[in-house]
Amino acid sequence: METHEVILEIPLEHERNLFGGLDCHVKKIERTLRVSVILRDGAVKLVGSKSAVEQAKNVFSELLTLSERGNTITEQNVDYVLALSKEHSDVSLAEIDKELIGYTIQGKPIKPKTRGQQKYVNQIREKMMVFGIGPAGTGKTYLAMAMAIQAFKNDEVSKIILTRPAIEAGENLGFLPGDLQSKIDPYLRPLYDALYQIMGADSFIKNSEKGLIEVAPLAYMRGRTLDNAFIILDEAQNTTPAQMKMFLTRIGFGSKVVITGDLSQKDLPFQTQSGLEQASKVLEQVEDIGFSYLTNKDVVRHPLVQKIVHAYEKYEARENYKESRKKASTQTKKAGKR
Repeated sequence: METHEVILEIPLEHERNLFGGLDCHVKKIERTLRVSVILRDGAVKLVGSKSAVEQAKNVFSELLTLSERGNTITEQNVDYVLALSKEHSDVSLAEIDKELIGYTIQGKPIKPKTRGQQKYVNQIREKMMVFGIGPAGTGKTYLAMAMAIQAFKNDEVSKIILTRPAIEAGENLGFLPGDLQSKIDPYLRPLYDALYQIMGADSFIKNSEKGLIEVAPLAYMRGRTLDNAFIILDEAQNTTPAQMKMFLTRIGFGSKVVITGDLSQKDLPFQTQSGLEQASKVLEQVEDIGFSYLTNKDVVRHPLVQKIVHAYEKYEARENYKESRKKASTQTKKAGKR
């Protein structure tokens, strides 16, 4: 096999960020693409097959672009750029990185980090109602909340409403100690945490006291019509069909709605259908409703989380296949006895 070489110039101020601690990013690129990367002051020499060298060149170029924009290059960035490169995708992380939603209270930019997240954010911008369905760690809720806060700051909506089903993990509120608020707060804590991170505790408390930001259990939505609001229903896989229908029919004029959930993490009683699952079938053809299905490729937490999600997806696919084969076999046997 013919060996090819390419030399890329890397500005010294970006070397540490680009190469990673103990050159961990470089080692990952070498292992994944099967190229040799020789580091020199201000340059990298790539050695390998023509296609591998070309891929490595594109990966380093894209990571350098991210670094030049002030991004800290993470293991997840490297993994995602490598995955896109291996798929010969026409999508680049550098292009996705241009899409700014807003900033956290510490001034950190909030952006989609994968193609799936980018599509999700664009759907929220374009559609009146969006379902974000996918595993934990894909940014479904956080991105929706960032979009809600930005819309609120831009006076596109007059209030933000965040809601969740109040019963999860098999716990009944009536059996938990404390008053109603103390019982509800643990279920809503992840929403509070994200709000504090994006807009700050002081701003949240001030707007909450004015009734402009509301965090409440889903049951509190009954009997209301929600106009000119950005409404997020989180953990929607734990709604019943009746609860989901109740929520969807609360929507008023000038409102935008995002419903998020993970169908693999239902906490409903055995054999109870999820309202999210039913809605995804009933509403898939309705105009102005968007569906974004995120996958393990969109997980932006620790790389181990992505591997765990992928392992569970493979396991569930095998179990579903076994179950379908079992049902087919049973039906065949019954037909043979007739």
